[in-house]
Amino acid sequence: MIEVELRTFIDKDKYDEFLKFYSVKNIKIKQEKQITTYFKGDKDFRLMVTTDYCQLWLKDGELHDDAREELVVKVEKSYKESLVAMLHKLGYEEEIKWYRVRNSFTDNDIYVTIDYTHGYGYILEMEKQVENEEDVESAKIELQKVFEKLNINLTEKSKFKEKYEDYKINWNEYTQNINEEQFVS
Repeated sequence: MIEVELRTFIDKDKYDEFLKFYSVKNIKIKQEKQITTYFKGDKDFRLMVTTDYCQLWLKDGELHDDAREELVVKVEKSYKESLVAMLHKLGYEEEIKWYRVRNSFTDNDIYVTIDYTHGYGYILEMEKQVENEEDVESAKIELQKVFEKLNINLTEKSKFKEKYEDYKINWNEYTQNINEEQFVS
């Protein structure tokens, strides 16, 4: 599958406004705390841990691209320790950790997330899954129309890259007061 996604930074007021807007539409919003570890290397390879499960991700393409092939494997959280040990034995080294509160739901076949990531900020993201490269552009146009309807401007990719580079350097400082076990308990 190819993930087509558009995202933008929002402020705390917009974050609260969007959560209220979608809850008024009687859309069931799932809230989940996630710790996502990005591993060093030439591929975008990640491990996410939640209160209920672990998920391995491998994404092709460049970080912040609008469309990338994505492979996902979910496992029960009871395997977390073994999974982490296995990854370390295979030589995977932690590069960054994200501590995120994700609010997610589907609206008209669009997967929507309204996130807060400690030390990084608030983000509104919309995503569609397509099977073929030929469908990427039409999915992108559909997502852009939703942002326009909500009167939200998309953040330039350069801003995401700048913010990511800052977080990459400073994430330990930004998240030093977070207890991982309590965060996803």
